[in-house]
Amino acid sequence: MIKILSLLLIGFCLSNANAQTYKVSKKIAVPGDEGWDYLAVDEVNQHLFVSHGSVVNVVDLKTNKIRATIPDTKGVHGIAIANDLNKAFITDGKDNAVTIVNLTSFELIAKVPIEGQKPDAVLYDQFSQKVFTYNAKSSDATVLDAVSNKVIKTIPLEGKPEFSVTNTKGLVYVNIEDKNQIKTIDTKTLEVTATWSIAPGDEPSGLAIDLETNRLFSVCGNKLMVIVDATNGTIIKTLPIGDGCDGVAFDPTRKLVFSSNGEGSLTVVKEENANTFRVQETVPTQKGARTIAVNKTTHQLYASTANFGPKPEPTPENPKPRAPLVPNSFVVLVVESTP
Repeated sequence: MIKILSLLLIGFCLSNANAQTYKVSKKIAVPGDEGWDYLAVDEVNQHLFVSHGSVVNVVDLKTNKIRATIPDTKGVHGIAIANDLNKAFITDGKDNAVTIVNLTSFELIAKVPIEGQKPDAVLYDQFSQKVFTYNAKSSDATVLDAVSNKVIKTIPLEGKPEFSVTNTKGLVYVNIEDKNQIKTIDTKTLEVTATWSIAPGDEPSGLAIDLETNRLFSVCGNKLMVIVDATNGTIIKTLPIGDGCDGVAFDPTRKLVFSSNGEGSLTVVKEENANTFRVQETVPTQKGARTIAVNKTTHQLYASTANFGPKPEPTPENPKPRAPLVPNSFVVLVVESTP
């Protein structure tokens, strides 16, 4: 009888460990039919900034209603929040510019032209009070003084930069998508100080960091999450994720890493300690939900997407056509743990 009870208890624990704990709890409808890229949470004011074609939609996370729409951000990709300066920095990929707005009034402070071509992801480093835009076409990073809004320097990166994070102590890290690398940049000298290969990871996009354990989480196009020691570039572990990832987020309180996969899934990875990681679950989301932001206050996750129509047949002029968006279907998914 004791053996039977022990087996039942083990079975219950295994079943409970594999149980679904996250799900899409709601969808926030957002007007407009253009494309999208990154999202960013303003933790202080509890606002969500959503890139959306030529505008940025701001959602009040207390009401899930649109609070404001920031215009004239053509080809918008990234949004960086600087609460200490009450500013948001937005990359305008089609204008080769950075739009700077007031975080609370959303009024325009400045629109700064840069030499970098097709600015994509953007990072605000509070330690140095500098902004880094990562420019896809010119393979470099533009650095702005976040206080004066002036361009300081352009840093060559010798490859296509993607997402970036800071260790809050003078180093920033950036994925180099076409070289399968992570580069480190010294925020004082504004020089690249290290280049690390993350093979077997291929086409890294999203990047997150655990500041406590010094672990980087890089999600890659070949359906791998590569976990890297941020002090020396050593690969700690690789884990399987879904297809079409473009973003990753880390919840430092729950020690969970989330990979948003464009196939329509969310891979949840548990950090047991600095060297032990496991896939906890795979959560169904919606096709196209490939970028992600975490609200560290409420522990909710956000991913934007829309419905797609049938993909057109390839033509010589357009050999890789994209499926059209269904009008009025753009939403922000809210993903959270079940009670």
